[in-house]
Amino acid sequence: MANEIELRIDGDRFRDVLGHLPTGVTVVTAHHRGVPVGMSSNSVTSVSLEPPMILFCPAKASLTWPKIRESGSFAVNIFAANQEEVSRQFSLVGVDRFAGVRWHARAAGPALDDAVAWIECKIDAVHEAGDHFIVVGAVTHLDVRDADVDPLVFFRGRYGSFTGDQPSVTSPGDRDS
Repeated sequence: MANEIELRIDGDRFRDVLGHLPTGVTVVTAHHRGVPVGMSSNSVTSVSLEPPMILFCPAKASLTWPKIRESGSFAVNIFAANQEEVSRQFSLVGVDRFAGVRWHARAAGPALDDAVAWIECKIDAVHEAGDHFIVVGAVTHLDVRDADVDPLVFFRGRYGSFTGDQPSVTSPGDRDS
């Protein structure tokens, strides 16, 4: 039944509709045989609080993902509002993605100096899902550079930001998720 539904949904339409879901912009990095590797990703989300786990979804066609997988760990760099060009640079093929980008080494992968925050993980599980993989990472360390830095957001095919000085409309309250 699921395959019948998938065949009726046009890929462009699927992308358009899901583009209405704002996502954070990140770069997933690793150390591969002594060389930094990284790729842009907006498919990062939390999975579990206990134990702390996150996931990201690289394309099966990715040339960077096999290097990250081989390393066994990765770092997620959460981007600041001013890092749109760096995000684009990390999505290009055949270039030195780290050219002109300041970074420092962390255990799980390079930490881009201008990122809002970093999440370091060991690869816990990898699942096939259509034309992507779902990579579950067990969080080993995390850090925030500056709580007052606005993040970079991707929405409806465009980059933007969310200003942190706006009051919250809802209260977190009790959660049922």
